[in-house]
Amino acid sequence: MQFSERRKRVGSRPQAELYGQPLQFYGQPPLENISLTEFETFAVDRLKLLKTVENVGVSYLKGSPQYVKKLVAESKNLNFPYRLEPDKRRKDHISHFILRLAYCQTEDLRRWFIQQEVDLFRYRFNDLSPKQKLEFLHRNNLQYDTVSFCYIHGCLEHTGLIFIYLILKVPFQDALDLVRTRKVYLKAGYVYIPHQEIVTIVLNDFRTRLSKALALTARSLPAVHSDERLQPLLNHLSHAYVGQDYSIQKNVGKISLEQIDSLSGKSYPLCMRHLHQALRENHHLRHGGRMQYGLFLKGIGLSLEQALQFWRSEFIRGKVDADKFDKAYAYSIRHMFGKEGKRTDYTPYNCMKVILSNPPSQGDYHGCPFRHSDPELLKQKLQFYKVSPSGINQILELVKGMHYQLACQKYFELTHNIEDTTFSLNHPNQYFLESQKVFGGGRDLKREMDATQKAKENSVVKASNVKQELPTNGPENVAEMEDLDSIFQEP
Repeated sequence: MQFSERRKRVGSRPQAELYGQPLQFYGQPPLENISLTEFETFAVDRLKLLKTVENVGVSYLKGSPQYVKKLVAESKNLNFPYRLEPDKRRKDHISHFILRLAYCQTEDLRRWFIQQEVDLFRYRFNDLSPKQKLEFLHRNNLQYDTVSFCYIHGCLEHTGLIFIYLILKVPFQDALDLVRTRKVYLKAGYVYIPHQEIVTIVLNDFRTRLSKALALTARSLPAVHSDERLQPLLNHLSHAYVGQDYSIQKNVGKISLEQIDSLSGKSYPLCMRHLHQALRENHHLRHGGRMQYGLFLKGIGLSLEQALQFWRSEFIRGKVDADKFDKAYAYSIRHMFGKEGKRTDYTPYNCMKVILSNPPSQGDYHGCPFRHSDPELLKQKLQFYKVSPSGINQILELVKGMHYQLACQKYFELTHNIEDTTFSLNHPNQYFLESQKVFGGGRDLKREMDATQKAKENSVVKASNVKQELPTNGPENVAEMEDLDSIFQEP
């Protein structure tokens, strides 16, 4: 696969020179050929890094020693470096442009991608030496006057401010954030920036460049989507979940129907608790709710027989009699468990799918309450579930910042009396398992799921050695999930 047919333009640098630098603005796209497998691997590894940056950035003050320490610790388990060693810069360069293609499609995706890339860039820039920072500025045409310490000291002798190391003289309009927060000395239309604040003007420039680049990339999407190999991959990446799939494993039948009401109150994430409550009150869920909740129940251990009994017993309490249920709804449940149609073993929805796909309309109860609920209604629901006022404010602040998964993680901490979780929440079934671990009921389930997940990964590796094929989350799986969507439509 070739990224672009464009050749070097005037002013572009050879990639050997580009990769010789510890940091870049990603102004020049890659021009080499890579395989589809490498395409997806690079993108998924970078996506894991950006999600780690997001989680750490909300929990700790960005740039603080605690932030750096946590980012280093979390990144050790990734296949992507947070620091750019020379042999890793090619992967960093290519993966950035792949995710540009995936995350330029909507305003929400662009906003998320820009924020995480800016945060990652901030860490990498701060990790440079003062000499490397100056070289970076000059290399990217951010050339400002360097002012001697003696001159600055003469200007500021009555201010009580002390500047050390590198000081730049910058037009004030290039550093409005610093002027607003009064972190710099302002005189005659120029601000004098100490070395530790240079990152602010660099980040502003990087954010502007990346925003413009994403807008241009969005215009090229029709041409990219004409390639049937790329379209499903890019659509998948923008909704990608990179963790365990939580498909049904050896824990079948370990959850009884009598336990569901109790478990919903203590171990369900808010989205599933909301669906369960709506089902009990209305004795019915529309197809979006049935899919989201049905696959979740499958993932926590309900067998096919239990699922049929659960849905039938609830629906016949409403306007659906037993005969209509068997004719109109039973087939879709068997199909979900891989017993009908293509006999595909469908997996529970992850958080990204719940948040970004199929938003609920009036009369629907599926989706993510942190993403799709009115803030006032969300506040009332959290109050009803006895979340503390301070906890509610923390959750609403995260929701306001569009950190929906982190809001759910904070809800977990508050409802389980935990100060700081040791995991990053990405899946409703992960929430359930972690909750069961807290209450002492999830050790066996977690062990069995991990063992089976490793067996699945080994089988995938063996299969790839026999025949190279499209990634597992490619067009076939997308088509299968769309097929399940159509089966679950109201009769």
